Order: sequence, then C-alpha cells, then structure tokens
Amino acid sequence: MSNHFADRLIDAVKAKGNAICVGLDPRLNQIPPHLRKQALSEEKSPTKAAADAILEFNKGIIDATHDIVPVMKPQIAFYEIFGSEGIWAYQETLKYAKSKGIITIADAKRNDIGSTAAAYATAFLGESEIFEGTDDEIIMPMFDADSITVNAYLGWDGIKPFLEEGAKYGKGIFALVKTSNPSSGDLQDIELKDGMSVYEYMGHLMESWGSDFMGESGYNSCGAVVGATYPKQAQVLRRIMPNTIFLVPGYGAQGGGAEDVKPCFNDDGLGAVVNSSRGITFAYEKLDGFDEKSYAEAARQACLNMKKDLETIF
Repeated sequence: MSNHFADRLIDAVKAKGNAICVGLDPRLNQIPPHLRKQALSEEKSPTKAAADAILEFNKGIIDATHDIVPVMKPQIAFYEIFGSEGIWAYQETLKYAKSKGIITIADAKRNDIGSTAAAYATAFLGESEIFEGTDDEIIMPMFDADSITVNAYLGWDGIKPFLEEGAKYGKGIFALVKTSNPSSGDLQDIELKDGMSVYEYMGHLMESWGSDFMGESGYNSCGAVVGATYPKQAQVLRRIMPNTIFLVPGYGAQGGGAEDVKPCFNDDGLGAVVNSSRGITFAYEKLDGFDEKSYAEAARQACLNMKKDLETIF
C-alpha cells in the first residue's frame, strides 16, 4: 500500500464508497446535557470539564461513523477557545480518529514566512525534536494529523515547508483557493490584467506546486479548499486542477447540496471530499426519532443520508 497522502485518501474513499468528510466542530452549548453534566461531576477546572465533554462527544461521533466515512476534519478554533485543555482535546480527537482508521485533516489554516511555516508543518505533520543535541533528546509527533488546511496566499515559500514535511511522513495539505464564505469574492474574484481571476491564478499555482508531489493515483498531495457554495467557480477550477483533490466545505448547513458539489469531482467520481459539520454532529436536533441521548446514532443516520444524496450525482 502506498504511503503517499493522496493515494491513501483515494484508497479510503474507494474503500468506504463515498467522499464524506465529517467536520468535528464542537459547540459546547449544543453538546448533550448528560455529557456536560458527566464532565462537571468531578472536581476539575471549567476548561478541563469543557475539554472532557468535547472529547467524549467526539468519540461518540467517531465510534458511530468510522465504518461509513473516510475522512474527519476537526476545526481547531472550537478547541482553542478553551485554552491548553482545549488543545489537549484536539490532539486526543485526532489520535482517536486515526486509531479508528480515519484520514484526518487538521483544519487550522496555518501559514507564515518560511521558518515559521516550517515550525507549523513540524507541529501538525511531522515530529518535534525535544532537547535536541542532549542526552535527553526525544523525537515525537505533536498533532500527527494526516493533513492540514493552509492559507496559500503568502506564496510558495509559505507552502513549500508543508509539502516537504508532508512528503517525509506521507501527509498532505489543503490550501485555500475559492472559499465558501459570502465575502470570498472581495479578493478571490478580482479580475487580473489578463482577464483571469485571483482564484483561477491561485488554482494554476496550486496545480504547479503539486506537480512534484504526485501519487500513483494520479492525484497530488497539494489539495485545494473549494467551496460548494460557488459551483460555477468550482467547475472552472476543476478544469485548471485535474490532479488536485478538493476539500469541499459548504455542504448542508451553509446551503450547498449534491448538485453544487458535483463540479468538484472528476469524471471518475474521485478528486474531492465533501465536508459536513453541524449537519452531522448535531443531527439529533433535527432528525426525527433521535434525541440528545442518541446523538451518535443520529450522526450515523445523517452520514447515511448524505451518502445517499451524493450518490445521486454520479
């Protein structure tokens, strides 16, 4: 089996028979009360209790869906708001998902100048050298995600460290190209002198950057974030980036449907993973026949519903 990130992701999609990515974006006030009460039952700090509730909630979602979906994507902002305890819950969530055979995407949207980008890449994709050069030196992973979202608008020197670090460990990136938020066009749709838009130009850059990181599957480890809320732009980008895997947010709660994500896929039915967060993790609030105690079962049903919906486009 190939250790190349794109190959592993494509293999996982084929094995599960779908391209679903579950976004693990926990909102503490929506986590079922019994999990919050359980976390508060012991003497601990408020942030530790919050982190424990989040991790228990995430484990329930992972246990209920790992045999259905190939990919999961925890958004770090929902963990950072609880400080160091929240970061602990984030690390444990990634670790638990990976233990269940899930491909993980650390949704952290990192980037900076070269040396700082290299540090981010080490933290999320590689291994940290602790007390380097001493008798106490130890090398160990920190977040150990399979991939990370990054901001590509700093240019090549901010992307190169992530791709190079990823290549060492069979990991990859998803860089922002055409995002799903309403105001993305403020910058990304600006027309350049040659008539090309900024997002199109970024697409050409991404396809070029990924050319040295190709896998046997025909896809590279330099993925792109392309929102389901802009299907026409996605169609343009698909033509520009035939060898790039798209991470597609915007399905479900943000308004995107199966027909909206169709342009993100290649003719072979591959080349994209479609993210749904609230629509799956908090499905118990909307699906008939489920309540707070059966939140995990509701998430499973939501995944099955999404799988069926996506099957209609092929």
